[in-house]
Amino acid sequence: MAETDHPTPPPHRVIIAGASGTIGRAVVREFVARGAAVTALLRPQGKAGRALPELAGAHGITVALDDAAGLAAAFAKAQPEVVISCIASRSGGPKDADKVDRRANLALLAAAKGVGAQHFILLSAICVQKPLLAFQHAKLAFEAELRGSGMDYTIVRPTAFFKSLSGQLKRVKRGKPFLIFGDGELTRCKPISDDDLARFIADCAADPARRNAILPIGGPGPAISLREQGAMIFELLGKEPRYKSVSPGLFTKAEKLLALGAGWSDWFAEKAEYARIARYYATESMLVLDPATGTYRADLTPEFGSETLRDHYAKALAAL
Repeated sequence: MAETDHPTPPPHRVIIAGASGTIGRAVVREFVARGAAVTALLRPQGKAGRALPELAGAHGITVALDDAAGLAAAFAKAQPEVVISCIASRSGGPKDADKVDRRANLALLAAAKGVGAQHFILLSAICVQKPLLAFQHAKLAFEAELRGSGMDYTIVRPTAFFKSLSGQLKRVKRGKPFLIFGDGELTRCKPISDDDLARFIADCAADPARRNAILPIGGPGPAISLREQGAMIFELLGKEPRYKSVSPGLFTKAEKLLALGAGWSDWFAEKAEYARIARYYATESMLVLDPATGTYRADLTPEFGSETLRDHYAKALAAL
């Protein structure tokens, strides 16, 4: 997918849910830079808007997403033309996924329709194309509601984020091996930076051609494996690569054991789901899935942006 230089003027009024999150902050910053009137929805228990410099220039409203009256008041005040949801369950557990990925988004959609908003942009995930997990089913359930709502929509399904691929930087810099699953070549992804994804989302709000569409999106450059991510970090540190392999089968065994208690304990049910999530990410690529062959294909995964994972790693390592 080709990049565009602001194809049309941005909408004047935008409301962004999940504004205090990593992606949400970048989206707020991008819309403010484009001259939009931005309302940032903040969780009551979340970070205060004034403590987040990325939210400068936006009007922050603190409201719980399960507070229908509070949401209605916030939307009535903002009168958004475009609603953007960057919310996502933190744990991925069944209850949290249903509460956030489905029900909270439904509440946002109802509030949007209540004020006559024109366009709803949903930040989803590319992994929903092969749904095996509770949070994936919750996301798909809302996607279906959104598509049938009668409102113009854009569903953005990004590949991996830079942040999700940065968890081992500290341990490698301290001299520990880079953890891989199997031989480290089981999966590949085309990660996209926060700022590039925010620009893509802002372009979706401005480009009529991106309405009523489901858009997978990745960052620039070739798809990268877990082993290659590790090699990149070692190269930047000037060290010889050292790897430690973990078998994905360990997650399968853990899931089976924990599932024995899932019928009578929410704790066991959640832990079993976490094991399933770990196995999924250890074995499934974050690329477009070819429905004809059932294989993940980098060539079918659109690219956008200019920031590379290597650049991100270099900056992050220098800051450690």
